[in-house]
Amino acid sequence: MKKRILAALLCGAMCLSLVACGSSADSGASSGDAASDDAEATVYKVGIANYVDDASLNQIVASIEAELDQKGEELGVTFEYEPYYANAQADSTVLNQIATDLVADEVDVIVAIATPVALTMQAATEDNGIPVIFSAVTDPVGAGLVESMDAPGGNVTGTSDALDTAAVMNLIKTQNPDVKKIGLLYDTAQDASEAAIEEAKAWCDENGVEYIEKTGSTTDDIALAADSLCAEGVEAVFTPTDNSIMTAELSIYEAFIEAGIPHYCGADSFALNGAFLGYGVDYANLGVMTGDMVVDLLVNGADPATTPVQTFDNGIASINTETCEALGFDIEEVKAAFEPLCTQVVELTTAENFE
Repeated sequence: MKKRILAALLCGAMCLSLVACGSSADSGASSGDAASDDAEATVYKVGIANYVDDASLNQIVASIEAELDQKGEELGVTFEYEPYYANAQADSTVLNQIATDLVADEVDVIVAIATPVALTMQAATEDNGIPVIFSAVTDPVGAGLVESMDAPGGNVTGTSDALDTAAVMNLIKTQNPDVKKIGLLYDTAQDASEAAIEEAKAWCDENGVEYIEKTGSTTDDIALAADSLCAEGVEAVFTPTDNSIMTAELSIYEAFIEAGIPHYCGADSFALNGAFLGYGVDYANLGVMTGDMVVDLLVNGADPATTPVQTFDNGIASINTETCEALGFDIEEVKAAFEPLCTQVVELTTAENFE
């Protein structure tokens, strides 16, 4: 960093010397050209911290980066993010180090993907005021990141992937009107899951449906929990936007298929990784909106304290057609039943990441 600063000072001194000795034609350059040169020289350092490798979060990152590239080209500025990207791989020690590094790098903004990252970055920027734009935070108010969705009140704002839990549970009831027992699979350490699980329990109570909870934080734990749900005879399994379960989905979806149990989840990435259905926001659009908020903050001077948290329509249902067939369901019948309850029904086949 010191070498870069020294180089910049030396370069500046040389430029001043050349201006002093330059021709009248040089000194006659238009103010418009100078402004254009200044704009082209503007570089914003954008720190991006991802929580863990999974299809949804990786899709958000890719969409943010693509949007920053596009907006940078349109505006004649550079959003430099590659040197300041890091993935914590769900390790709190690594996450804290990422926060320390981004603060030391004096980035202009930190983009925090998922609730644990946003909370760490909030704590790391309390004294220095670096703005934080979060993405894929399910309950920003409940997590303590903002005072309210309309008026965050601090240096933190962003985009939320809040889940309409009742809508997912109603899809379960639509597919199986006689459902009697539902499994709830989640990680108790994931703040994003807490509210949705409570909402799912309330729905079950109201509809006279028994529920069984199983939890896990590692892929091995989650696989055991999934096997246990299969053994206890649940007729469907619900998982909210839980990053731990998302990371393990490729390891558990076949067990659910073999047991004839559809897995209903709070994001399309689960369906991509083998679950029967994912319901929620379009994470590509979530990333685009997050990128736009970064641009508005850096280029237009938007204030995080007064910039409302952005939310999205949760009406998109994604069905894994391979899993649907393996469970013995007719895809056209499923789509016809779900379409009145969704703004859109899309089809996916199993893959590790979105293309």
